[in-house]
Amino acid sequence: MKLQYLGHSCFKLSSEGYSIVVDPYENGSIPGLRDLDVTANLCVCSHGHGDHHGDSCVKTEESLVRNPFRIETVESWHDDEGGSRRGPNTIHIFHGEEMKIIHMGDIGCRPENWQMDLLKGADAVMAPAGGFYTAEPSVIYEIIKEIRPRVVIPMHYRTAGSGFPVLKTCEEFLSYCSNVVRYETDTLVLDKETGNQTAVLKQWACR
Repeated sequence: MKLQYLGHSCFKLSSEGYSIVVDPYENGSIPGLRDLDVTANLCVCSHGHGDHHGDSCVKTEESLVRNPFRIETVESWHDDEGGSRRGPNTIHIFHGEEMKIIHMGDIGCRPENWQMDLLKGADAVMAPAGGFYTAEPSVIYEIIKEIRPRVVIPMHYRTAGSGFPVLKTCEEFLSYCSNVVRYETDTLVLDKETGNQTAVLKQWACR
């Protein structure tokens, strides 16, 4: 399975000739990121904010193959006040190639115990690492420790040339992590043999 980091919180998952884009950003909504130019068979979004809900920027096309993914959703909060400040957030769980891939969206607090039970046993988790609009890096790390995925991919953080100024870089989050691997590509090929790691991917959209 291919996991391509397009930028901010947007990923493209590809398996068996089928592709899904998760949390596309609206064009012009993220400082320093170029407009999306992506085609997929399906697009899903975690919530309605423009930096996660640019579905009109994704060209969707009918697939010639059956969707190999089974998708579950877990409803959560975008803040630590029951959604009163930033509203709801949907965590997406993708099952494919006998693996379990989780996109946390803009998770704002630790999920409830029953929700955590649904997340455990993941092969890979895409998790926000920049704080401010989401749970802070230390909280995200504690969530990750409970889920215990083989692979963690940080997202939703500031870089030297992109991202919201109020966000942190991913370095604080990485300071809590082990087996950090910095890739010179935007794509991770994930299979059952992929080792435990925190995978820092390049962002396709970084100018």
